[in-house]
Amino acid sequence: MPSIAPQVIKAGRKLLGLRNIILEMIAKGADLKATIDHLCLEIETLAPDVICSVLTVDRDGLLHPLAAPGLPEEYCAGLDGLMIGPDIGSCGSAAYLREPVVVTDIASDARWTDFRDAALRHGLRACWSTPIFGETGRVIGTFALYCREPRAPSKDEDAIVDACIHLCAIALDRHERVVERERRANVDLLTGLSNRASFGTTLSQLPCHDPGSWALLVLDLDNLKVINDGFGHHAGDLLIQAAATRTETVASPNRVFRIGGDEFAILVQSSEALRDLEAFAARLLESLSAPLNCNGHAVVPKATIGGAVVGPGDRDAESVRQNADFALYHAKETGRGGFVRYWRGIDTRIIHRIAAIRDVDAALRDGRVEAHYQPIVHLDTQAIVSMEALCRLRMANGGHLAAAAFREATDDINVASELTQRMLDIVARDLRHWQRRSVPVEHIGVNVSLADFHGGQLDKQIASALADHGLPLHHLVIEITESAYPALRDKAVLEAIEALRSKGLRIALDDFGTGGGLLMPLLTMPVDMIKIDKVLVDRLAPEGAGAAVIGGLLHTARELSIPVIAEGIESKAQAIHLARLGCRLGQGYFFSRPVDRNAATDLLLSAKHGNAMLLA
Repeated sequence: MPSIAPQVIKAGRKLLGLRNIILEMIAKGADLKATIDHLCLEIETLAPDVICSVLTVDRDGLLHPLAAPGLPEEYCAGLDGLMIGPDIGSCGSAAYLREPVVVTDIASDARWTDFRDAALRHGLRACWSTPIFGETGRVIGTFALYCREPRAPSKDEDAIVDACIHLCAIALDRHERVVERERRANVDLLTGLSNRASFGTTLSQLPCHDPGSWALLVLDLDNLKVINDGFGHHAGDLLIQAAATRTETVASPNRVFRIGGDEFAILVQSSEALRDLEAFAARLLESLSAPLNCNGHAVVPKATIGGAVVGPGDRDAESVRQNADFALYHAKETGRGGFVRYWRGIDTRIIHRIAAIRDVDAALRDGRVEAHYQPIVHLDTQAIVSMEALCRLRMANGGHLAAAAFREATDDINVASELTQRMLDIVARDLRHWQRRSVPVEHIGVNVSLADFHGGQLDKQIASALADHGLPLHHLVIEITESAYPALRDKAVLEAIEALRSKGLRIALDDFGTGGGLLMPLLTMPVDMIKIDKVLVDRLAPEGAGAAVIGGLLHTARELSIPVIAEGIESKAQAIHLARLGCRLGQGYFFSRPVDRNAATDLLLSAKHGNAMLLA
């Protein structure tokens, strides 16, 4: 058996040592370029007559220099972005043909026609390239050895190529997996936008030393839940994708992130958008207004935007984000579908609202939401004809918070919906309790908010709550404040409420007079009764303006056969004056404060009832 030459053994050991070093660098997560640069330099030490080069091939078939420490930067730059093909030098051809390409003389090889001059100018006369295959079989790179004289590779150089191709494949595959993990970690898969994690990273890198240099808009889709509930989550996904595409198109070159289920953030850095942020926000909202086909249903994305510009008082980017959130909260409160820009002082109101939401959430969670009842009486006989259920939060000290103390919380759709659901359940349970004890009560009024209508589930909540206790709808009166009443102009809401009214539900227009007291709703909307606000009752005086307003209202209501209830009656004089004006029904502290169920039961059992019926 022939003996192996010492130099061959020495070269083999060096290759094995290099292999171990490169594998260790890969295992420790060393930078890809640093790893392959080290590989190239070691190879050039082993074989001083060659120059080593590694190119990557992207998914579009474009070449990109990765490592070639022995080649001039100018030469490598000329290779970047070349499309692989059968006549693109040695590397482009090897990647295209998926097999090694050995060019022994660059000066005469047709595959180097377009690149010959650049190579010869730098003294490169031969190039032997081998494709690098990834674990999926795709060509992910090329490994090439250049020589400064026209020739073929030696057996030792072939051995180097064979040893290094595998190492390059391992390193490139690992790098692709890392890049893909990072991409998935920073990209929202549904929309392709940068996600919440990417947004947080980007935000942390933004400077705050230059006021006005950037702004942040937070865009919230208002009707995603309605679409999900009405047409299914696939339709909701289509809505999100359409909103993402439209927003990104209009916002470009500014970056758009999806930071929540129905929430997007736009980082505004272009001078044009910063010059007129209101106009920029208006273009975003306008782009969303075109109808979208969601599973055969025409849907119009609806959104609200809050925004803030980095200012002198902002310590960091997170404070700008918080300001944008405050502006969004305010925009939702004052009218969805618009844009509000942050201004100093807006946060105080929002902080109070957030605190109120937190208190209500805790009360709902702990079962501390209660219904207290205030009687509605016939002013002539003081016979109880109905009750209004008023929401109360029981505190740790045993006291109770009235609704006015946490009214801001009910601007939030989710809180309003859950609170209304809890009140409907309590009232239905108490009504059933009174029926079983033969307590004489026919009707209970329950207040609902504007947010209840925006939630789109109010009709289902009402029907479900009474059905669960076996009660017909005619026992319930829904009290809608004057500010919430415009919601009934929405066709879908109006149809849902009318369907319930046809089964006995009644609608009362509450706090009438606080919003200007317009009589048009009485002519155009489904009103079964109106409740005059305490503000008007407090202004009652003989021959005064309050008396004239209430008198005119009572006359109009009589003509329309709509019962009127005066709220906030606190004295006998007020009750007498209202009765003389023609008002038949009233409620207030003069008759009874709101009381819990047990006290309300005693009131109902002890009172002398006449024949007056509120809804007769």
